[in-house]
Amino acid sequence: MNAEEWTGRTGDSWAEEWKRTDRSFTVLTEHLLERIRGLEFSRVLDIGCGAGELSLAIARTHPAAEIIGIDVSPQLIAVARERGTRRGNVSFVCADAASWRPDGGFAPDLIVSRHGVMFFDDPVTAFRHFAEISTPEAQLLFSCFRSAGENPFFTEVSALLPPSALPPLPGEPGPFAFAETEHVAAILQAGGWRDFAFENYDFGMIAGAGDDPVAEAVAYYSRIGPAARALRELPPHQREQFIAKLAGLMAAHSSEGIVALRAATWIIGAAKA
Repeated sequence: MNAEEWTGRTGDSWAEEWKRTDRSFTVLTEHLLERIRGLEFSRVLDIGCGAGELSLAIARTHPAAEIIGIDVSPQLIAVARERGTRRGNVSFVCADAASWRPDGGFAPDLIVSRHGVMFFDDPVTAFRHFAEISTPEAQLLFSCFRSAGENPFFTEVSALLPPSALPPLPGEPGPFAFAETEHVAAILQAGGWRDFAFENYDFGMIAGAGDDPVAEAVAYYSRIGPAARALRELPPHQREQFIAKLAGLMAAHSSEGIVALRAATWIIGAAKA
């Protein structure tokens, strides 16, 4: 997924579906906040902030800190700005984080990201840039998916799609680009970071809830992620077949009013070298 997609149809979809997306990451967001509470910082840069959920949560829990969220999608930044109008310690910037330089002497001492760092074409250059604009004692904390095979949230739906719609391979820009620890450690080291720590963290990623969680989950997958892109390109009869299979899969994962599938992530911490 490239920057043009995030400024086009994909950006539109994610901006319109930000409530569902934030809900899907609820458990992960809380875990990241627990990790963040144990750190000392005064200026935070949130990479790939999307609709601003993590930035706003940090702003609420750390009112003395200054937080800047950055994302390449103008649609998502517009949502984040609207959500953050009452938070004086958080602001949002629409820019490519790999080359953006802050105004006014802002130098982050904590750089965070909730699944926003896997899409850089040149990740070494991106992380080197983050090191250059941050303070000498800066810390890094971000989440990313582990391998596709460990993530039923994606693989069980992908199994319903033609092979051409499968996610990129590990190492390529995309959801699973940071699946392999050696690959990520090499990127971070070359980018000016040290003391890497990898935490396995699995959680139930919520696809549907409410009065009709199955229909809600089908709507989620039809709007967000690789299934949504493939669905738009299928002919009508294949689209109907896919939706029927997707509904059956979501029903199989429905329990107590929630549809959730397991997601497997890394929580990765590092310090500036």
